[in-house]
Amino acid sequence: MEPSGFGRILLVIGVVALIAGGIFLLLGKMGIGSMPGDMRFGKGNVRVYFPLGTSIVLSIILTVLLNLFLRGR
Repeated sequence: MEPSGFGRILLVIGVVALIAGGIFLLLGKMGIGSMPGDMRFGKGNVRVYFPLGTSIVLSIILTVLLNLFLRGR
């Protein structure tokens, strides 16, 4: 692979990571990260967070969106 091609791939990955980070920041401000069904455990200095409710909601939303876009072809 040529260095210019590898550079383009890295730029695309960086842009996608930037957009995903912005989306996660916005979702956190809207309260998506603390939905009913999300489990939090903690004792002392150890804390475990398992976002089960958030995972289910995001899975349903992404399934619907992907079905709308991919079946339309």
